[in-house]
Amino acid sequence: MSDEPRCLLSHPAFTQHNLSMDCESVLPLGCFTCGGKYTVRQEDYVRFYCETCDVEFHNSCHKRPRRITHPYHLQHPLTLFYRDPESGTISNIIPDANPYGPDIFQQEPDTSDEGKYKFVDIVPSKSDIIFDECNWCGSDLKGDWFYRCLICSFCLDLSCVKSFPPLTIKNPKGHHHSLIFLPRPLLVPCDACGLVNALEPSYACFQCNYMVHQSCIDLPRVIKITRHPHRLHYIPYRSPLSSLCRICYKKVDVKFGQYSCDGEGCVYVAHSKCATHKTVWDKKELEWEPEEPDREEDIAPFKNLGDGYIKHFCHEHHRLKIKKHDGVVDIEKLCEACVYPIVSNQFYDCEECDDYSLHEVCAGLPKKLDHALHNHTLILVPSLPNYTYCSTCSRTSTGFKYICSKEDCQRFIQIDVRCVSVPECFTHKSHDDHPVFISTFDSNKDCKRYKKRCSGSHVECPECEYALCYPCATIPDEINYKYDKHPLTLSYGEEKSSSADDVYWCEVCEKLLDQKEWFYTCEECCTTIHLQCLFESSFFMKPGSKFKLHYIYKSAGVIRNSSNSRERCKACGNLCTCSIYYDGYKDIEYEYYKNMSPRVPICSFDCLIQGEW
Repeated sequence: MSDEPRCLLSHPAFTQHNLSMDCESVLPLGCFTCGGKYTVRQEDYVRFYCETCDVEFHNSCHKRPRRITHPYHLQHPLTLFYRDPESGTISNIIPDANPYGPDIFQQEPDTSDEGKYKFVDIVPSKSDIIFDECNWCGSDLKGDWFYRCLICSFCLDLSCVKSFPPLTIKNPKGHHHSLIFLPRPLLVPCDACGLVNALEPSYACFQCNYMVHQSCIDLPRVIKITRHPHRLHYIPYRSPLSSLCRICYKKVDVKFGQYSCDGEGCVYVAHSKCATHKTVWDKKELEWEPEEPDREEDIAPFKNLGDGYIKHFCHEHHRLKIKKHDGVVDIEKLCEACVYPIVSNQFYDCEECDDYSLHEVCAGLPKKLDHALHNHTLILVPSLPNYTYCSTCSRTSTGFKYICSKEDCQRFIQIDVRCVSVPECFTHKSHDDHPVFISTFDSNKDCKRYKKRCSGSHVECPECEYALCYPCATIPDEINYKYDKHPLTLSYGEEKSSSADDVYWCEVCEKLLDQKEWFYTCEECCTTIHLQCLFESSFFMKPGSKFKLHYIYKSAGVIRNSSNSRERCKACGNLCTCSIYYDGYKDIEYEYYKNMSPRVPICSFDCLIQGEW
C-alpha cells in the first residue's frame, strides 16, 4: 500500500485514491476544505491533490475535507459542519476561509465569482434535530467541527472520522472465512476477547455467526509473557472449566477466545486482552519461532566454592562466607542488596571487606528474572557506584537493582529488589478479605492510603474496590528500631478514640500522631512512631555509600546519623533528624576531594538533588 495519504472522498467499497503532494503556494481550484486559493507562510507551501476526484487541499486541510464518504455511514456523503461557540449556530460555511489573505509575493488574488465548488449555507431551525452526540460512539460532540449527513442527520465527531476501516478483510488470521465490516457499533461481546466495546470497528462472518473487533482479528497465535514460564497459545474457546484469568484474576468465560498453556499439568489461562496488553506482552509472535531451552547457568548468581564459601557475581572479592549470628543481632548491619538490617539467622559476609553482607535469600536472587512488573526479562546489577531511583516505587536506594534486558528500556526501567520480591498474587495485611494482585493496567481505583487514583503499577483486589499504589503496597510490615528490642509492626489506622489516654505521640519527633493514618507500633513497649519518621525517603541509602550526581556535577556520601548532636542542612536550614544524612561535596570526584573540598551536610535526598548548596 502506498505511503501517501488517502483521499477521503474516495468510496471505501472501491479502489482508494491517494493524495499526491507538491510544493505550491497557489491552489488554482481552491482548497476543497476552506476554499482558500493562497498560502501566506513559506513553510506551508505544500499542496495535496487527488487527480481522480479533481480536488486539492492546503497542508492539514487534506485531513478534514469539506465532504467525505465514510464506512460508518455508506448510505450518504457526510459534510463538514462548523458550530459557532458563541451563538451555537451550525453551518457548513467555513468561517475565515482564508484568514491570511493572498501571498503578497505571488500573483494578484482572483476576485472573480467563478469557482469549481459552491457551498450553500445551511442553518438548522430550532425544530430540527439538536446535534449534540456522535451517532457512532455516543459521546458529546467536542470542539467546533463535526461531520453531518444532510439527508438523515447522521453525525460523526472528528475522532471517529479518523478511523477508516476496510469493508472486507480477506484471509484473516483469526478466522477461516472472509470478514465483512459491521456498519453499526458492536453492542454484544466480541467472540475473540469477550468484551463489549462500541467505539471500535467490528467485523462479522454471518455464515459462522462470528463477530469480532478489528483489533482482535489478528491476535497472535503463540506468545510468551513474563508472568508465566511457558508459552501461551490462543484458543477460540475452551472446555467448560471454571478458571480465573491469571493476570486480572477475574473469571474467564469459556465461550470466548483466550490464551492458555498447553504444558502437561499446567492450567494457566488468561483473557485475550489481558495477555496481549502493552504492559504484559512484548509484541513478539512466536508461532514459528523455536523455543529456547532454559539454561540454569545464565541465572545462577553465585558459584558454590564449598565449606560455606561462595563467589557472587556482584562482588569484586573472591569469597563470601556464610555466617550465623552469635546471639546478638546488630540492626546496623545492612544487606548490600535490599538494604534491610540483617536480622536473619544466617547470612553471607565478605572476609576482606569491613561492611559487605548479604541475606541468604538476597544472595540467591537470580541474574535474570521474568516479573509481572515489566514485559521484558530483567537483569540483576549492583547499583553502586551510583544509586537507583526505582521506576516502580519511586524510592532511592544504593542496593541491587533489576534493569531491562533491552537497551531501549534500560534508561526507564530500574526496579529495586524489594519491588520484585512482591508475589504476583498475595494477601496484604491491610486487606484480609480477599487476595490482591499486581496490576500494570490503568486503574480507576483509588489508593486506600492516599485516597488518590492509582497510577502506574499497583496492587488491587479483583472482588472489591480495594487498591494500593506500589509505594504503599511495599511498605514493610515489620521494621527494626534501635531503641526497641522488638520489631515494630505497621498499623493500618485505628478508629480515633475520644479518650485522652488513647492519644498517641511519636517517639522520634515527639509530635501528635494521627491514629487514622498508618504508623509503626510496638504493643509490648507501647511505642508509636510516625511512618515517615521511621521509614523515611532515605531509608534504603546505606551508610558508607558514595556516589556522584553527574547532572549537578557534585558528589555525596551517606552518613549514619548516630551522634547526639544534629547537623543543620545547608539546603533547607532544618536539622538532620533522619537515621542518615548526606555529606555533599561540590566537586564530582568524591575520593579525591573528600579531604580538600569543604563538607556540606544535607538532610534528605530531595535537598541533595536540588543542588542549591
